[in-house]
Formats: sequence, structure tokens, C-alpha cells
Amino acid sequence: MPKRILQGKVVSDKNEQTVTVLVERRFKHPLLHKTVRSSKKYRAHDALNQFKVGDTVRIVECAPISKTKRWTVLVDAVEAQA
Repeated sequence: MPKRILQGKVVSDKNEQTVTVLVERRFKHPLLHKTVRSSKKYRAHDALNQFKVGDTVRIVECAPISKTKRWTVLVDAVEAQA
């Protein structure tokens, strides 16, 4: 089964080797037929502490690293933007 890849914005980098990423998704409400925005925060592993607040990053699923970390930051996302 392929691993999920999500894109979002870093909202916190206060923890060592961890960033909090806000992922926003848009979908059409089934009854109201209106576009709804829904967001969720994920904690991702950033081994080099290279991502700061405001950066747009891509995260990928991984094996559990800690109690709340099940995602890692894709490093190639930074190289693609440069």
C-alpha cells in the first residue's frame, strides 16, 4: 500500500527535531453544495531542524517515531522550490 503524502504549512518548530504542520483540505458539502475548508495538524519528524515557521512542506507517512509523530518531512520538497 502506498504511503500518503500531504502538503501543508509549518506552524510550530519549537520542539527538537519536530515540526507541526497544518494541512488544509477543501471539499464540497454533500447537502449544502458549498465549498468547506477543513484543517488538521500533524507532527512530523525534521531530523536536521531545517524547517521554520511559515515554510511549505510535504510530509509522508512512516512508522511511529514517538507517541504523536507518525510523519516525516520530505527533504526533496525544499530542493524543488529552490
